[in-house]
Amino acid sequence: MSVALQVAQRVIANVEKVIIGKHREVELTLLALLCRGHILIEDVPGVGKTALAKAISRSLGCTFKRIQFTPDLLPSDITGISIYNQKMGEFEFKPGPILSQIVLADEINRATPKTQSALLESMEERQVTVDGITYPLAEPFIVLATQNPIEYEGTFPLPEAQLDRFMIRISLGYPAARDEIEILSRQQMTHPLDSLGQVVSSQEIVAAQAAVREVYVDELVKQYIVGIVEATRKHEDVYLGASPRGSLALYRGSQARALLDERNYVIPDDVKAVASITLAHRLIMSPSARMKNVTGDSVIDEILRRVLVPGTRVGK
Repeated sequence: MSVALQVAQRVIANVEKVIIGKHREVELTLLALLCRGHILIEDVPGVGKTALAKAISRSLGCTFKRIQFTPDLLPSDITGISIYNQKMGEFEFKPGPILSQIVLADEINRATPKTQSALLESMEERQVTVDGITYPLAEPFIVLATQNPIEYEGTFPLPEAQLDRFMIRISLGYPAARDEIEILSRQQMTHPLDSLGQVVSSQEIVAAQAAVREVYVDELVKQYIVGIVEATRKHEDVYLGASPRGSLALYRGSQARALLDERNYVIPDDVKAVASITLAHRLIMSPSARMKNVTGDSVIDEILRRVLVPGTRVGK
């Protein structure tokens, strides 16, 4: 447990040499990595989404590929393609960028749904199938996708099946004034990414991922998690609630949150801390709720106030 915590802390400290003043967001990124989950970073341009992905990859020393999503991108541009080799007299597989350990799907909502769906198998089953042949992906494997929520022209909303495969959705937001001054100072001569080195190995990350699953979760806490997810399915403003995959994301996220908080057991506060980032993006709001600008985050906040914490006594 302590070794896994040290691994996480080393990565967080290293990434914060590049991403200034965003400790919570960096910690949440590591949380998803420890849970073998994928991350959707939704924010305006220029706040460090790509820099965060690159800083993570350099800290881990993993293979890294960037896919710039555009309307003319094809599924084979992501997964790879089999090409006939005349010299060998047989087809040869040319792997696509998805066969890397850390994949940055930049502006994912600019590609068509057909191309976006090329990520589904790799994100869920950690494998890629091309021409009937399945290729397993190396561990650790994580997809960090970015999208601009403001610009709608030339974009395609992510399908529900795609959104459901992202464990968490986060946004970085603008830095505070003092942090922005620090960013200017650090980038006066060179970008901090240029000198950022590896601080942990792939094997250490895989071991830390295994340690997360050993964090104890009491039966009452499991019931609390399921109660929250069930409440999303019955909420009057929600057309389609969170799936069992959402329950598992909340479960794993709570375990990782406990580990990062130096505990080997989950408490209800861990569940509350990760409920919104793991569940809100999975909710499909009803038409009337969208007209009232009700968001998934506000629904989760309301549910957390409504669902009783284990051990709570209801007064008469």
